Amino acid sequence: MTAIKHALQRDIFTPNDERLLSIVNVCKAGKKKKNCFLCATVTTERPVQVNVVKVKKSDKGDFYKRQTAWILRDLAVVDAKDANKENPEFDLHFEKVYKWLASSIAEKNSFISCIWKLNQRYLRKKIEFVNVSSQLLEESVPSGENQSVAGGDEESLDEYQELNAREEQDIEIMMDGCEYAISNAEAFAEKLSSELQVLDGANIQSIMASEKQVNTLMQLLDEALKEVDEIEYKLSSYEEMLQSVKEQMDHISQSNDLIQLSNTNNVKLLEEIEFLVNYLDLSKGHIKALTDGDLSSSKGIEACTNAAEALLQCMNVALRPGHEELHAVRQQQQQFRDLREQFARRLTNHLNNVFVQQGHDQSSSLAQHSIELTLPKHLPFHRDLLRYAKLMEWLKNTDREKYEGLNKNYVDYISRLYEREIKEFFEVAKIKMTGTSKEGKKFATLPRKESAVKQDIESLHGSSGKLTGSTSSLNKLSVQGSGNRRSQSSSLLDMGNMSASDLDVADRTKFDKIFEQVLSELEPLCLAEQDFISKFFKLQQSPALPGSVVQTDSNEVDGGYLSRPHNLLGDKFSVPSEKEEASIIRSMMIKVFRCIEPELNNLISLGDKIDSFNSLYMLVKMSHHVWTAENVDPASFLSTTLGNVLVTVKRNFDKCIWNQMKQMEDVKISKKSKVGILPFVRGFEEFAELAESIFRSAERRGDLDKAYTKLIRAVYNNVEKVANESQKTPRDVVMMENFHHIFSTLSRLKIACLETERREAKHKYTEHLQSYVIYSLGQPLEKLNHFFEGIEARVAQGIREEEVSYQLAFNKQELRKVIKEYPGKEVKKGLDNLYRKVDKHLCEEENLLQVMWHSMQDEFIRQYKHFEGLIGRCYPGSGITMEFTIQDILEYFSSIAQSH
Repeated sequence: MTAIKHALQRDIFTPNDERLLSIVNVCKAGKKKKNCFLCATVTTERPVQVNVVKVKKSDKGDFYKRQTAWILRDLAVVDAKDANKENPEFDLHFEKVYKWLASSIAEKNSFISCIWKLNQRYLRKKIEFVNVSSQLLEESVPSGENQSVAGGDEESLDEYQELNAREEQDIEIMMDGCEYAISNAEAFAEKLSSELQVLDGANIQSIMASEKQVNTLMQLLDEALKEVDEIEYKLSSYEEMLQSVKEQMDHISQSNDLIQLSNTNNVKLLEEIEFLVNYLDLSKGHIKALTDGDLSSSKGIEACTNAAEALLQCMNVALRPGHEELHAVRQQQQQFRDLREQFARRLTNHLNNVFVQQGHDQSSSLAQHSIELTLPKHLPFHRDLLRYAKLMEWLKNTDREKYEGLNKNYVDYISRLYEREIKEFFEVAKIKMTGTSKEGKKFATLPRKESAVKQDIESLHGSSGKLTGSTSSLNKLSVQGSGNRRSQSSSLLDMGNMSASDLDVADRTKFDKIFEQVLSELEPLCLAEQDFISKFFKLQQSPALPGSVVQTDSNEVDGGYLSRPHNLLGDKFSVPSEKEEASIIRSMMIKVFRCIEPELNNLISLGDKIDSFNSLYMLVKMSHHVWTAENVDPASFLSTTLGNVLVTVKRNFDKCIWNQMKQMEDVKISKKSKVGILPFVRGFEEFAELAESIFRSAERRGDLDKAYTKLIRAVYNNVEKVANESQKTPRDVVMMENFHHIFSTLSRLKIACLETERREAKHKYTEHLQSYVIYSLGQPLEKLNHFFEGIEARVAQGIREEEVSYQLAFNKQELRKVIKEYPGKEVKKGLDNLYRKVDKHLCEEENLLQVMWHSMQDEFIRQYKHFEGLIGRCYPGSGITMEFTIQDILEYFSSIAQSH
């Protein structure tokens, strides 16, 4: 085994700078025995790396090759299988378990012992040994008697060490000098021994010669020790002298510390006094402004604002620990609180008086605005109050109770003022809608005996915003406004019975302008009031969308001290968030303008009662204003209110469409006169023209498209219903004329959403035109038609065409007999009667007579050619022909058309 070990070291491990420490001959357990060697090696270079290498003998020659290597650090467990019985099997647990069978138990134990030593030295006992005999491990433990083991297993690890190059060269030189060294080893050994003795003697003589030098060195050392003792004595005396100096310096240091501490305390006391004097002192001018300052003039307001800001700064000073225990500080804080309460009370009383005074001034101009359709402007009132905006913010941050009280008082008072103004404004709007007389314009100044008109208007609406009263009362009111005004709700049926006069167009245009003016007056009023509330009460509005315009006050300074929330002494309240403040603004706006939505609903109901088609104008205008308001602020009061009113307008619009459809179903036609163009068909045409002119650039085009679809479907269904019920006019004529009119209307207006219905109308018109022509032409040549129908029936039964003439009922004599009954003169007479009959069926409005007559001419010629063809096939060579030609037919139709 030693020879194999040396061979492996030389051939495999030396080239890789490794030393072989232990080797075991093994084979894999449970398999066909193929022997190999497990080797424990360490590298010669640092840091040292310990490996377990598997070496196998090559199949092609008598040499060994390195097959697999594992780093010892990756070894987790060494399992010897049995600690009590000798067993050649053992397991090594790397990334997986390798099972080995050693060739001898001694080699196994030696290899495991080597692994244990390497684990102790390099891996700090990381590997776990299982089923290993404790005796085997104890033998490997280092002891004091065995220095080779105690030295970290160096002797066992250095069992073999290869000679270096110099050592090999020296041995070769020495052996060359003794040629007999190989042949006579004993002589060579004796020579080496003698030379060693000579060297030992030389070493002893050299040691004896150096004794004198050693004695001299000892004397020098004794002298040095004496010098050291003298130096130590001197150092001790110096230390005793310095001890007294140290005590004196310590006493001086303590005195200096006390002086420094006293100075530090004096400086800190001075800083505290300066802090309290600088930050808790309010000037006499500020105190006078807070107690007696003029809150009416601009200078007085500015002085009070500066004083309030200074007071707030003093009250919000962050006192240091212990300041509140000082009597002077508590006294000063109490004075600040008294000043705050006094000024807050004085400011609240003054602003309440300003609200009342400004309201009276605003009410004085109400009569002037009531005669015109305009709302009073509150801009001067807002401009005067905005001077107090910073003081309102101060009040908001210092006394929330008084701030909220002012908020409530302002809302209560201004809401009553707005309610009077808005109600008067809407009354004027209603007067202008129902009549344009001078008496109506002077409504606000009418004497008591002339208030009948006002009572009539009030009878049209209640406090809930819904219309009350009957149509008859509305008619009476309309007669008072304009004697020839149409007051009943418009419908498609009414529009069909009478064309829209200039007065109707003027009334609707006037209503549209009045409604637009109402919305245009309300919109800036609401926006201005909301902006004022936000600025005056210092409430944050919801962020405006890009493109919106927000007015700012030139006197307002952003980023100032008053623009920041403060934590006041003795006052604990939560500062509302931006979302909460926006909610407060909406709540205030709802209370201030609580009458806008009911009044708008009343006005909408009145307009719908006057003319149901006014809902079209209102839908377009209201949609536009809602869209504009949402672009400015989707969550504003104006946007929400107009959105709610828009729902009512949309509901009225849907109701208007439903009423038109209901009136179509209830239409009745006269049994004694021809039908012609139905009233609701003509009404749909005028409705579509009106709607297209109104919705030309509207935002809610989809609502109209849905209404179109419902209306046109109702028109189609009711046209068919009337055509089926018609007794005077043939069904095909009713269908043809009305669908031709619908097709013409849709083609002219080019309504995109009704393109399918337009094609359907054209199809129905063409279909019923052809049906009527075929039905009508069967009457002028009735016997001839019956004769040829009989021939076609025989042919259909299987009789050959050339054999038809042998049938008794259809021989040549019968044919000539029938043809003689229809000479050219008789045919022309029949066509003339047909023309008169068609003329009676058709209405003059649609002008379809010539179209119908031309279609009949084409159909008659087609039938003539068909009869000629049957004669030629069924009576060949008979020479029988009709008594009139195609040229005669063209002359008949032309002369009849010209004669009429």
